[in-house]
Amino acid sequence: MPTGLAVRAQALLWEQLAETGRMWRLAVAAGRQAVAGPFRGQPFRWRATIAQLIRVGNQSLSLVALIAALIGIILALQSAYQLRQLGATHLVANLVAVSVTRELAPLMTAILVAGRAGSAIAAELGTMKVSEEIDALEVIGLDPVDFLVIPRLVALLVAVPCLTLFADLIGILGGCLAGVAALGLSAGAYTADSLSALVLEDIFGGVIKAIVFGGIIGLVACQRGLGTRGGADEVGRSTTTTVVRSIVLIIAADLFVTAVLFVR
Repeated sequence: MPTGLAVRAQALLWEQLAETGRMWRLAVAAGRQAVAGPFRGQPFRWRATIAQLIRVGNQSLSLVALIAALIGIILALQSAYQLRQLGATHLVANLVAVSVTRELAPLMTAILVAGRAGSAIAAELGTMKVSEEIDALEVIGLDPVDFLVIPRLVALLVAVPCLTLFADLIGILGGCLAGVAALGLSAGAYTADSLSALVLEDIFGGVIKAIVFGGIIGLVACQRGLGTRGGADEVGRSTTTTVVRSIVLIIAADLFVTAVLFVR
C-alpha cells in the first residue's frame, strides 16, 4: 500500500472513531437528561416531540408507501422466476412476507428517513449553530440537548418503527398485487400463505431493527448538526455527511442485529 494512501486511511479511521465517540457522548447526555431532567424541574417537551414526530411521518409516509409497494412487487416477480422452475410458485407469498418484515422494510425505511428527515435535522441544527442561535440558547440557560436533541431523537425512535410496520403491510400488499396480476395466484390463498409464514419473531425483529436504526439516524443527525463549524458551506457538508454516515451505520447495525436475532 502506498505511504500516502496508508496515511489517508489512518486519518480517516481516526476521524470515524472520533465521530463515533462524539455520537455516543451525545447519546449518554441525552439519556441522562431525559431521565434526570424531570427531577430537576425540566419537564419532558411533549409538544415539541409530537411536532417532530408528525414532521418526520409526513415527510416520509408517502415515499415509504411507494418504495415498499415497489419492493414487494419486484420481490414477488423475481422470486417467482426461480420458484416456478421448482414448481413452488405458491411459496412466493412466504418469501415476500418474511423478507419484507425481517429485512427489507426496516432497512429501506431507515435509509429513506435518513435521506429526508435526518438530512433536514442536520441542516436545521447546523444552520442554528453557524448563526449562533444555539449559543444564544445556552446564554439564556437552555440546554441544547434537552431543547433540541431529545424531541428529535424520541420522534425518530417512535416514527421509524411505525413507518416500518406500515411498510410491512404495503410491501406484502404489493407482493399480493404482483401475485394476483402477473402470476395468477388467488388473493385469498396469497394472504393466507403470507399470514401462515409469519411468526411474531419476524415482525418484532424488524421493529427492533427499526428502533436501532431510528436511534442511529437521530444521533448522527443531531451530532453532525451541533458539530457544524464555519459558514453556510459547512451546513451542506454536515448534511451530506449525515446521510452517508447514517446509511453506513444502519447497514452495520443491520448485520449485527440480524446475527443476534436470526442466526441460530
